[in-house]
Amino acid sequence: MAIRKPTAPSERSAAMAEMLSSASVESKFKNGSLVEGTVSAIKDDDVFIDIGYKSEGAVSLGEFGPDAEVKVGDKVTVMLVQLENDKTGVVELSKRRADDKLRWEKILERYVEGSVVTGTIKSAVRGGLLVAIDDVEAFLPGSQVEVTPVKDLEPYVGQTFDFKVIKISNERRNLIVSRRELIEGTLAEKKAELLENLQKGEIRKGRVKNITDFGAFIDLDGLDGLLHITDMSWGRIKHPSEILKVGQELDVMVLDVDRERERISLGLKQMTSNPWDTIQDQFPVGSRVSGKVVNLAAYGAFVEIAPGIEGLVHISEFSWTKRVARASDMLSIGDEVQVVVLSVDVENQKIALGIRQTQVNPWDTVQERFPVGSKVKGKVRNFTPYGAFIELEEGIDGMIHVSDMSWTRKVNHPSEFLQKGQEVEAIVLDVNTKEQRISLGIKQAQTDPWTEITSRYPVGAVVKGKVSKIASFGAFVALEDGVDGLVHISQISDQRIEKVRDALEIGQEVEARVIRVDRGERRIGLSIRAMSMSDAELKALEAEVAGETPEPITASTSGSENLGGLSAAFDNAFANVEWQPGEAK
Repeated sequence: MAIRKPTAPSERSAAMAEMLSSASVESKFKNGSLVEGTVSAIKDDDVFIDIGYKSEGAVSLGEFGPDAEVKVGDKVTVMLVQLENDKTGVVELSKRRADDKLRWEKILERYVEGSVVTGTIKSAVRGGLLVAIDDVEAFLPGSQVEVTPVKDLEPYVGQTFDFKVIKISNERRNLIVSRRELIEGTLAEKKAELLENLQKGEIRKGRVKNITDFGAFIDLDGLDGLLHITDMSWGRIKHPSEILKVGQELDVMVLDVDRERERISLGLKQMTSNPWDTIQDQFPVGSRVSGKVVNLAAYGAFVEIAPGIEGLVHISEFSWTKRVARASDMLSIGDEVQVVVLSVDVENQKIALGIRQTQVNPWDTVQERFPVGSKVKGKVRNFTPYGAFIELEEGIDGMIHVSDMSWTRKVNHPSEFLQKGQEVEAIVLDVNTKEQRISLGIKQAQTDPWTEITSRYPVGAVVKGKVSKIASFGAFVALEDGVDGLVHISQISDQRIEKVRDALEIGQEVEARVIRVDRGERRIGLSIRAMSMSDAELKALEAEVAGETPEPITASTSGSENLGGLSAAFDNAFANVEWQPGEAK
């Protein structure tokens, strides 16, 4: 076994020093570390730097910048990229990387997330903008440029703003900033201050920020208030855009402040005096004014007679004579019209207007044009169940009741006697200007045939006519002038008749004798079987019908059955029929 010779103390010290020196070099010259060196030589585009290592390192001259003046002996800080290149054996250094790292370290020392920095926007890139802050590029996302979205970012290039650092990524050396958060913070402060200081009734300047169907939002320099459509004008407006536009600047009055919910109510019309306060002096009842139709409803038209002042013309106040179903039949929006003030309700802010009052009421002079008793002409305009309306002139109608259409016929409906459009002559029976009614009669324009009935149809006279109606008690025979006579069932034949239709039919022409005339009741009694009677029998029959015979005629004297109660039989027959003589059925 070989015995190792002990090492001398001096040798051990030298070895230890060499080991420590080698460890120090390794810790100092580590890839990615920053080292300080001295420019030892400049050859072509390479700058050689002595960093205290066994070999020098080289840096491209371009990394010093286009205007840099580099000379031998200059002290520079560089980054050790690679200690010894495997191919060249040269130490690889970078001044640009060293500068970038130094700048980033300064950013980390100076700023933290939430810091406010000043920077200049260099260029627009996808998704946002690049901002130069202390020679470091920061990213400004497009959503963080303004409070509201921005479509075009180019106009921001070259401008300098304050930004808030919202994220710092040390690994990526990435700095993200926001301008929006600063603006929102400033707005929040201004909003809180403004909300605290706002008072009801004060006047503020604002700008129209947004318009909706129900109103407009006004920016009061940091605080939005609502200007409702009802507070924009004393008059009627359909949409806020009629008087406002986005971006418009205007003065508004603070109507209410709700600090808890941060809501502000504003008014524009309150900036001017309420025209309704002096409305009665400006538009007294009975005054005539000009106006413009601003709205139409089924029941009337709204007319603006002054800014903010509208009145209603009801359809009943459009015309004295025309029947107006809808306001749009007479007027259109924008029409200029003359109106008369009918009433003023200040409390409810309502004005009743009339158009027809600007014209002469034709009913005021209707009695002069159509005096009672005068004969008039007109066309049948319309029917009702009880009569017909005759147009005497435009807007002026007279009414003929069914009872005034014929002396002889009972008219159940005017269409039985008249036709629409038919021209007729009538007599004015009554004029009521207050109710605007004129009563007319057609039969009054003709001679009543019953006034001369006894001379035209004396008892005992022979008449001819056609059967116009058959009833269970007898048959009506149409004579001249629309007059009918009744042949009682007992007066049809000498033989007993069970049913009238067994002996007569409608339209059949017959001859008969007049056996009764009652002008007051407008009744004529006829007898067919009296055509074969002797004069004595006829006189007895006439007396029987008149109710003057004390004893009824017997079969021996009349050649027929007992006729007792013949007068009552005629009376009952006339009384029991709703249809009156003269109606052809």
